Amino acid sequence: MDTYRNISKRWRDEITKVLVGRISTSSQKFQDNLFEKNAMPPELLKELAEFNKKNDGLVEDYIYHNLAARYDLVLTAVKYIEKSNANTFDLDEFLSLFIHKPGLKRSIDKAYEMTIYALFSTIVRALQAQIKLSLGNPNKEILSDFKQFIRLVLGLSENKIKITIPAKLFRVGVTNAADRGLDMWANFGPAIQVKHISLSEEVAEDVSENLTADKIIIVCLDGEAEVIEKITKQLSFSDRIQGIITLSNLREWYKICLSKKYSATLGQDLLRDLKREFSFEFPATSAIEPFIKERGYDSKKLKGDWLILE
Repeated sequence: MDTYRNISKRWRDEITKVLVGRISTSSQKFQDNLFEKNAMPPELLKELAEFNKKNDGLVEDYIYHNLAARYDLVLTAVKYIEKSNANTFDLDEFLSLFIHKPGLKRSIDKAYEMTIYALFSTIVRALQAQIKLSLGNPNKEILSDFKQFIRLVLGLSENKIKITIPAKLFRVGVTNAADRGLDMWANFGPAIQVKHISLSEEVAEDVSENLTADKIIIVCLDGEAEVIEKITKQLSFSDRIQGIITLSNLREWYKICLSKKYSATLGQDLLRDLKREFSFEFPATSAIEPFIKERGYDSKKLKGDWLILE
């Protein structure tokens, strides 16, 4: 594996920098899973590579034209945001683009994350929420002996033993991860887990094991709220659940932000944040066509089993 694993990752990174503007940030173990028997073991990868060479890059042609087709669907969502304003944007209509279009359905997790993050960030920023950090025990000896630590980790010093910083939320990342763990976190405390599917007891226990935050917020579909609440009460981390937010809550808050009362303030900020997050999630939707042209891939060769997926 050492003869091809690392070099193949370098080749992949060269391409992803062009097509999506970044490289994989998944764990080494997750990336190495590509070469295991449950994914693409070396013997099958070799066979696929030989077929690709014998057929003038047919496999590459198939992969990149399917990627281009998916990007076309992504552009539909991008254009929906771009043409929308506070009077015309509809949360359900936007999310339906991901639910009803097969090419985007696998991105529904990210769609929920983006809509939630944009909303939460807009409201927290509008309120100018702040966090105050101070030393309850400004021991002079500790301040002196650990002054570098205090400056680097806490942002404090002997002469500055309290600071005020803006409250902010952060998305963990833009790579697709397993459906558990942390989706967002806030520098004022809670970790946020977005669930658009059922939270089984097994998955709930995974959440408990993977999140070390004192407070957890779960965002879910209306129909899952009661089940989630019931399950979490049975588990050891029930006291850490700060709240459960449903899609109905999101609809209501979006409606308020986009109302006439806030359309010029919260509404504009919300749509701007949503557009920014979407652009960050899918940064290079225009790069694929020049890439295909440069490589000389021809969609006319894609026939039979090699048709572009819908």
